[in-house]
Amino acid sequence: MGATDVAIWGAGAIGGTVGAYLARAGHRVLFIDRVAEHVAAIRRDGLAITGPIAEFRVKAEALTPAEIKGPLKKVLLCVKAQDTKSAAEQIRPHLLPDGYVVSLQNGLNELEIIDAVGVGRTVGAFVNFGADYMEPGVVHFGGRGAVVVGEVDGSVTTRAGQLHEMLRQFDDNAKLTSNIWGYLWSKLAYGAMLFATALTNDSITDCFASARYRPTFIALAKEVAAVALAARVDLEPFDGFDPRAFMADATPAQANRSMENLVVHNSRSAKTHSGIWRDLAVRKRRTEADAQLGPIIRVAGEKGVGAPITARLLSLVKAIEDGKARQDGAMLDALAETLPIAAAS
Repeated sequence: MGATDVAIWGAGAIGGTVGAYLARAGHRVLFIDRVAEHVAAIRRDGLAITGPIAEFRVKAEALTPAEIKGPLKKVLLCVKAQDTKSAAEQIRPHLLPDGYVVSLQNGLNELEIIDAVGVGRTVGAFVNFGADYMEPGVVHFGGRGAVVVGEVDGSVTTRAGQLHEMLRQFDDNAKLTSNIWGYLWSKLAYGAMLFATALTNDSITDCFASARYRPTFIALAKEVAAVALAARVDLEPFDGFDPRAFMADATPAQANRSMENLVVHNSRSAKTHSGIWRDLAVRKRRTEADAQLGPIIRVAGEKGVGAPITARLLSLVKAIEDGKARQDGAMLDALAETLPIAAAS
């Protein structure tokens, strides 16, 4: 393979969707995935995108990590957050000196990528579209959402501009930013709310619309926003999530308005439940809870602001992962019980 190819490391929901669009646009895409059956299906039949946004199939090269021989120039890393370190270490020996890795993941994975390949070969990104891996060779694209790219040091570079233009072939509304950390921390706040929805079997829309549980979601988002503020991060809005609505001085009306906007955004998507819910309910595997919620709790401790709701949420998710609890409304009730503690802390 040539050094100018686009490598998609992790060809599941996110990587498969973006990679398929880039391949359809004429890029020579290499899919890299550790699931041999998925790789075999792509080699044999191509990668199929299904759902309300588009229905198409692309032919592309596909390899497992052990089969990679040539150098890598642009790598879009799309594995689960907990697999970032091992994937980045596998990428490092193949990455050209002027190559780079872009994290199309949830969380603050850029930090682990920097440790593995260096800050100069790391580019930040943020995505919020809805997609699911269905079976080998098939990915469901359920709904559009924000796509943002930016250098981790806040500079505006030629490569970031070129990457932005490439990602616009996936989504015309993709943005180039000098504040990628603001988007990533905003996604942590929104992501925490998604983890809370996954405590039940209700849809994201139904959870956010629930008058009973809305105070819990708002308190959770406010807690994460407070941690970000303590870390001197300027949060960015996206897809109905307005960080100003979750600041300490925000009014209930502001918070409710943002929640209603999130209801509208999610109601437009054919992806009714989060990937977190799917990991727990369908794929019966561990979620990204430690990798996404863990850093919030760690930074909160470092800054002395505390994150009791987030900590309780992490424990509840892990209880489901360990088979000690099941997904239902009682789990959200258990999370709601943390609110008075949080208010008093």
